[in-house]
Amino acid sequence: MVQIGYTLMSEQTPARELVDYAAAAERIGFDYAVISDHYFPWVEEMGHSPYCWSVLGAVAQVTERIPLMTYVTCPIMRYHPAVVAQKAATMGVLSQGRFTLGLGAGENLNEHVIGEGWPPVDTRHRMFAEAVRIIRELFGGDYVTYQGEFFDVDSAKLYDLPDRQVPIGIAASGGQSAALAAELADALVINEPMPKVVEQFNAAGGRGKPVYGQLALSYGTDAEAAEQRAHELWRWSAVGGWKVMAELPGPVNFAAAATTVRPDDVAESVPCGDDVDAVVRSVKKFADAGFTHVALVQVGHDQQEPFFDWAEKELLPALRSL
Repeated sequence: MVQIGYTLMSEQTPARELVDYAAAAERIGFDYAVISDHYFPWVEEMGHSPYCWSVLGAVAQVTERIPLMTYVTCPIMRYHPAVVAQKAATMGVLSQGRFTLGLGAGENLNEHVIGEGWPPVDTRHRMFAEAVRIIRELFGGDYVTYQGEFFDVDSAKLYDLPDRQVPIGIAASGGQSAALAAELADALVINEPMPKVVEQFNAAGGRGKPVYGQLALSYGTDAEAAEQRAHELWRWSAVGGWKVMAELPGPVNFAAAATTVRPDDVAESVPCGDDVDAVVRSVKKFADAGFTHVALVQVGHDQQEPFFDWAEKELLPALRSL
């Protein structure tokens, strides 16, 4: 059975509400929760982007059962990998073993803020592989000294470690990143139902490990209004794939890139309205592609309460059949 998660979407939600929504997601029966780790929202209309690690600490205290995960953290620029390891280990302790560290190679949108430019994609991938290896080594609990191509670590040691080592998920979009995930990660993360990447991950040694995906939807009893909301807040997702999205530096650039995106274009991948079967069909695409986990995103932070009511009474029971 596919595990159904809830996404704490930092880019559209104030910090205190994120904590409340995590408690609600646990209460109504979601299997896990993920949180985005951004410095900027994708477009200005989304309007928020709190520091997700502070939010996670609060979430760990208002929940008891639900597993938590970053979706995803970039450990190559804005954060040094040694600091990411410390943050993740602390979350493992605070959550009593419920935390998974989701990692990815990042986007210019969030990483340019430190003023170091944005490296070419091949360089970023090498940086990322090095960062993951550092984090893995620090999770072992010993002193770590490391001199690499991109990162140095001088006699670092994590003193507060959870009883269970924090699992690592790695985001992938092709064969190279899928192979890295199979080698270094405990789980694979892919936003879209991409069976080829899952197959590459399995072939490289990842078979049997969890595969996480994410599905945006725009619930509302007025399907037309739900579609308009999805277009306003989610049009950035249709600007041309990850190779384009990773390079754009700010919300204004995503808005400019999305000027030709129509509501119908967004609705092709974002179920809009209150049709349970439409969401079930979308989640089934992930299940058929080999995904074990799918986290739902409700578009629009002011729509969360009606979404929770609908999810508890109608959507989650229907998704349990997958």
